[in-house]
Amino acid sequence: MRASTKHHFFTILYLTWLALFPIATSLDTLSANQQLRYHQSLVSARDVFEFGFFNRGSSKNWYLGIWYKNIPDTVVWVANRDTPLSNSSALKIGDHGNIVVVDEAGNATWSSNQTQAVNPVVQLLDSGNLVLKEANENNAGKFLWQSFDYPTDTLLPGMKLGWDLNRGLNRYITAWKSSDDPSSGDFSFKLNYHGFPEIFLLNKQIIKYRSGPWNGQRFSGVPEMSPRSDLEFSFVMNRDEVYYSFDIHNDSIISRLVVNPIGTLQRWTWIESSRAWNPFWYAPKDQCDNYRECGPYGICDSNAVPPSPVCQCMKGFEPNNSYNWNVLRDGSGGCVRKTHLECSKDKFLMLKNMKLPESTTAFVDRIMNLEECRKMCLKNCSCTAYSNANISDGGTGCSMWTGDLMDMRDYAEGGQAFYVRLAASELDDAGKTKRLLLIVGITVGILILLSGLFFIWKRQTLRSLWERKVEHKGPHERSQDFLLNDVVISKREYSGERNQDELELPLFDYTTVAMATNNFSDEYKLGQGGFGCVYKARLVEGQEIAVKRLSKNSCQGIEEFKTEVRLIARLQHRNLVRLVGCCIETDEKMLIYEYMEHRSLDSVLFSRTKKSLLDWEKRFNIICGIARGLLYLHQDSRFRIIHRDLKASNILLDGELTPKISDFGMARIFGKDQTEANTRRVVGTYGYMSPEYAMDGLFSVKSDAFSFGVLVLEIISGKKNKGFYYSNNELNLLAYAWKLWNEGKGLELVDSSVGDSYSVSEALRCIQVGLLCVQEHAEDRPNMSSVVLMLSSESATMQQPKNPGFCLGRNPAETDSSSSKQEESCTVNQVTVTTLDARVKSTILALYIFCTFIILVLINEALTSNYSVCSQVDMKDSGQGLKSSRQATDGQFSVKSDVFSFGLEIARKLWNEGRAMEMMDSLMKSRVVPESQGLRGIQVGLLYVQKRPEDWPLMSSSWKMTGGVVDIMAVL
Repeated sequence: MRASTKHHFFTILYLTWLALFPIATSLDTLSANQQLRYHQSLVSARDVFEFGFFNRGSSKNWYLGIWYKNIPDTVVWVANRDTPLSNSSALKIGDHGNIVVVDEAGNATWSSNQTQAVNPVVQLLDSGNLVLKEANENNAGKFLWQSFDYPTDTLLPGMKLGWDLNRGLNRYITAWKSSDDPSSGDFSFKLNYHGFPEIFLLNKQIIKYRSGPWNGQRFSGVPEMSPRSDLEFSFVMNRDEVYYSFDIHNDSIISRLVVNPIGTLQRWTWIESSRAWNPFWYAPKDQCDNYRECGPYGICDSNAVPPSPVCQCMKGFEPNNSYNWNVLRDGSGGCVRKTHLECSKDKFLMLKNMKLPESTTAFVDRIMNLEECRKMCLKNCSCTAYSNANISDGGTGCSMWTGDLMDMRDYAEGGQAFYVRLAASELDDAGKTKRLLLIVGITVGILILLSGLFFIWKRQTLRSLWERKVEHKGPHERSQDFLLNDVVISKREYSGERNQDELELPLFDYTTVAMATNNFSDEYKLGQGGFGCVYKARLVEGQEIAVKRLSKNSCQGIEEFKTEVRLIARLQHRNLVRLVGCCIETDEKMLIYEYMEHRSLDSVLFSRTKKSLLDWEKRFNIICGIARGLLYLHQDSRFRIIHRDLKASNILLDGELTPKISDFGMARIFGKDQTEANTRRVVGTYGYMSPEYAMDGLFSVKSDAFSFGVLVLEIISGKKNKGFYYSNNELNLLAYAWKLWNEGKGLELVDSSVGDSYSVSEALRCIQVGLLCVQEHAEDRPNMSSVVLMLSSESATMQQPKNPGFCLGRNPAETDSSSSKQEESCTVNQVTVTTLDARVKSTILALYIFCTFIILVLINEALTSNYSVCSQVDMKDSGQGLKSSRQATDGQFSVKSDVFSFGLEIARKLWNEGRAMEMMDSLMKSRVVPESQGLRGIQVGLLYVQKRPEDWPLMSSSWKMTGGVVDIMAVL
């Protein structure tokens, strides 16, 4: 009895000690109330991998990592590779739902990203992936954090090497510094997703080896990657991710890809019988794997028989430096053409078993076939070569190169066919050419005859079908149909895609749309804008859509409709609205979009009842989403697109409040190297237009950046830039934000409805980004790639903002005027003014000033109140550069706006008609106009262009001031 009592006492004591001091044993999971110390570890369920603390050699540094459980000395992942630990450290789950390593004093020395976990656990999977997840999470792939997103020097089966574009996460492997030092070494293996994606081995920032682009089966520079039943290679490229990975379908095979400390990329396989790792593949393996070994247009052949050099020039080329090439065996200078190209007369040389040239700037279209690719390359005189983008199933897609072809090599087997542009004379054979011309002539004649007969038959058939189809329509309706059908099915018109294929956009018939909207009933109306009305609709199959119906009286017409259809139908990004289809019948033009549950951003942000939906996290995500969408338009899409009308009402929110940029009717496409353009027709919305665009019609990616900056400040403050004024009507939102920033009170800008539940550092970073984007001078504003980096990284370097663009400057082009110019003509806003001889122009000047003065006095004195117009406008009837700063930025005008323009007109005329010394026309001086009158006119003009409207005099009070100017009439 006494022994039994003693046994129970020790049992209770042991259980109590376990409850108070829980530890992790050799299980695969660590809970929130457990710790993992240096002598403990986690082991995956099937004893494949082990996770814990380790050190190498005689080093006293400890690391937290993952290694094979049953294979000695093979570490595959290190958490703290650059921050070693002491042996008294421990791992636990922190208070912020993240993995934390603490020292003996309890200070964190390493941690994973913070999460919003409720009951998190850490688990080591049999794949070698260490994951942080909710304890009750049953979805096998839903993790709060995973080590696979942060590889070190090893790529395991199922890991991704490449980009998560939504998170801006770049997954790549970096070598250890040495075999006993896991800290980051000099060599890394990274994927470049631009152009035709490929992977580069780099020594710091210097490229040492290139894999070649993925051709559907393998990387073109790795012919050994032949398909196998037990080892599968894959490459994924879509709008969310671009990555390479591999999977093993045989559990008996263990394989890993490693970049070692000396810069060699190796694939190892484990041989169980010999208990050793066997090298399966490695790179670079020979001289031809060295990056750009043979220079431009040079082809490297490692199978060349000595004394032949490894570098060869293809047909139609010769060494750029014969001495280096033949004597020194240095091929880095490359090759040059023997014969200049003649564009449309050129031909193509087919090269087999080739590693494709460097492809980060190549053009890729995965729909075209090889013949279409050849024709397109031939039409583009800058195109130097082309090939299939995918060699599977006989070959599909098109990839084209412009400029020099670099880093090519020839394989004995493997590689792919590649077509290089040569002058026709390099490929022609005289006898064959004559016979070919004879055959072609006969064939063409037959084809023309047959084509003519077919065309006549087809025309008659289509005419009869069309007459039956439109017999119920009048002449006007038929002509409208022809016009608008041309809008929808027209060929592509922009750089790199001319005449490729027809636009694949579903066409909805009018009856279907009318039924879905209950004949465009007001109860289905979501809103109304410059384009027309927007209706919510539900199709028969249950899909919810939004229908934008172009108003017949809209100021926007067919050109805007064509622009939006041609652009948005080809743009695919999670932060751009998706175009489902369109409807064109008789005089109806409609665009069909995916339905956005929360409608536009302004309807939520500026609503007292709805703005509570936008806590700080959602506002920050909206800002980042808009930035990513703009970055795609400016840089990552197939065109460079300037939106020109970015504003809160053109940002739509789906059910999860994900922002989507919409309304591309005003967008403009830039060429590859184009950075700026000018327009005679300024379109946009007051409050969002940059100074150089509103005043001078200049637009670029920086004008979109200005609009984005206004949006950022509006999202943070919950207030509109247009219509918000602070401190006795002197400061708009931009000026108010600038004032608070300079006073160190930036956080006062944050919307009070957000409360205190926001990140101070994020809020200040967003305000600083907004102010950087709205700087007055376009060259000071960051581009969107810099904006995305600043928003996503707390460590990014950020400049201090300069004055925002709420004070507009003059047009730089006006400083080039000279009185010596004769008979020159200029066009602004579709109005042409031609300069005349001195006597006539002086007379017209005085008459113009006098008449303008009289008319403005009569008009302004008749108006007893100021009017405010704040809307989206087309300013084609307004003189760029002649608006007051408030009218140009906010659209608010009054009698003071007219006098601003009047004053600026006087200053312009007096300045442009003379030299800076006197600012007076020579004819006036010859007519003995007193100097005091000229100086008085200049002074009046300067009074009218002062910065603040309240400082401008009324026109009635200027009668006496301008008496000297009006007296010029008496002299003339």
